[in-house]
Amino acid sequence: MQEVILYDTTLRDGCQAEDISFTVEDKVRIAKKLDDLGIHYIEGGWPGSNPKDIRFFKEIRGVTFKHAKITAFGSTARAGILPEEDRNLKSLISAKTSVVTIFGKSWDIHVRAALRIKLAENIKLISDTVSYLKKHFTEVFFDAEHFFDGFKADHQYALKTVEAASKAGADCIILCDTNGGTLPHQLSDEVGYLH
Repeated sequence: MQEVILYDTTLRDGCQAEDISFTVEDKVRIAKKLDDLGIHYIEGGWPGSNPKDIRFFKEIRGVTFKHAKITAFGSTARAGILPEEDRNLKSLISAKTSVVTIFGKSWDIHVRAALRIKLAENIKLISDTVSYLKKHFTEVFFDAEHFFDGFKADHQYALKTVEAASKAGADCIILCDTNGGTLPHQLSDEVGYLH
């Protein structure tokens, strides 16, 4: 029987709702409760985004967990910057977690419109970032942002992004339905396509 691994995003994604503002102490308490529930990975936040998340990663180092591993979250290196010189990646390393999750663009429209780079350059960013982070972390997860929208638009390109992360050594590929618009039967068909 295959084990189901649970990855919780409450401490980052869950606090983006209106009228939600966790203190560092709240985040530590929530992490402990999630560990009690048997969660395997707890995404702690984006260490380069704000002082509260920086402080959380310092505080959480002193906490012992029975099940969970704390994960730092961030993006691939920025275009035109080597991974070892990227400020975001430096902040991920300074969080001193054993696991990191980075997101990268898997929808071609976002590569062209948001990043304003060529599709091949995005593939290289993903590959170079994962390879670099594998030198600093026990586990590297790749979050394929907008994967299902990207799959619908250009399935070959969306697949190239996750293939690049996998070949670069990503331990886990997360197929993200970022907009939440994929229906269950579509999700099942598209995930089945990957097998």
